[in-house]
Amino acid sequence: MGHIDIDHATADTPPRILYREAKASDGADQAEVFHHAVMQGAAGHYDLAAREAWAAVLPREGSAWVARQALYTTLVATCHGRCVAFLELDPRRGCVESLYVWPSLARRGIGGDLLGHAERLVREAGGDRLSIDASLVMADGLERRGWRRVREEWVERGGQRLARRHLEKPLAPQQA
Repeated sequence: MGHIDIDHATADTPPRILYREAKASDGADQAEVFHHAVMQGAAGHYDLAAREAWAAVLPREGSAWVARQALYTTLVATCHGRCVAFLELDPRRGCVESLYVWPSLARRGIGGDLLGHAERLVREAGGDRLSIDASLVMADGLERRGWRRVREEWVERGGQRLARRHLEKPLAPQQA
């Protein structure tokens, strides 16, 4: 499988990140971002068996992610023209279906920026709150940023039970 090369990203010169709606050409990168975010990025929160079961939920093929683009509004963060993070949103329900960031770029605000764009889309659709079923990788950080824990949950993936939290965030009315 392909590898996304994120060179030129140092503490002194962070990578230039651009945000846009996903295109079919992003599907293969989305598959890689998902796989690496789960297998590497979630290593400190879930054991190997749980991560393998989670990663197996969706094929490591771009076509599966392109098909999901028809189901959800998909926002991507790109670096050097490659998708390095993405968010899948159902704006009418105000629900973030998924949010994944390439592991070496995690904790740099990219996911937060994607969530900010999602908030705007939900407000534009008339929504007043955003919800997400957050993995343990991001739940604490979201709660520190104003998301409210509604409940703890367990989801089954390939015979493995994975903990997650259902979180909600009220959205301020759109400025006129």
